[in-house]
Amino acid sequence: MARRPDNNKSGPARFAALVRSSIPPMHPAGLPFVGGSLAIAAFGYRNRWLRRVGVASALANAAFFRHPPRVPPSRPGVVVAPADGLICLIQDAIPPTELGLPATPLPRVSIFLSVLDAHVQRAPVGGEVVAVSHRPGKFHSAELEAASELNERNSVVIRTPEGAQVIAVQIAGLVARRIVCDAKVGDKLAIGETYGLIRYGSRLDTYLPAGSNLLVTVGQRAVGGETVLAEVGPDDTGRTAQA
Repeated sequence: MARRPDNNKSGPARFAALVRSSIPPMHPAGLPFVGGSLAIAAFGYRNRWLRRVGVASALANAAFFRHPPRVPPSRPGVVVAPADGLICLIQDAIPPTELGLPATPLPRVSIFLSVLDAHVQRAPVGGEVVAVSHRPGKFHSAELEAASELNERNSVVIRTPEGAQVIAVQIAGLVARRIVCDAKVGDKLAIGETYGLIRYGSRLDTYLPAGSNLLVTVGQRAVGGETVLAEVGPDDTGRTAQA
């Protein structure tokens, strides 16, 4: 018989544990926004309108910067979604030119994040970060196909222990104007590990090794760190990217 979580707790301790498991924690990047909103509420505590605006803003930011725990698959050779959102495009495309990789089209899965999605980014595979490159650009709607080429972006290349390379590209959107990437060259990331965040609406492109077996379709919703995008094929590039 399955055991219920926190079954060994009772009373207030059990209630607190249930709350923690139901309400996701907040990413540290959201603390200044929530703190600032609460400061506005406190400053305007005599003004009902200002107080309500401050509290509402704090709740909205806490929800936006939520950082829900995820359990990635344990089977080898899979690539998971680097973010929550809608799979809006699947096609072959040349990786970002700033990475210095060969101009050979690779399978690419694009995920659109609305303002209602969790905006943390997670490593699509476990391995070593071999390149990180940021490129300034436009702020067109992230839903447009051209956003992959024209918008501001940050690319992270991860090489698995088996030698396959997977590229995760954070792309700014119409409202998103800030890309946060904590990954650095030489870092070792576990599959599903959080490495970055984009504020307020964006897109994530994942470039897969040639020969990968795609397991998702356009229109499907992805859960970052858990939804399997593909199984890595035997024909990976095995080439080192240049940041």
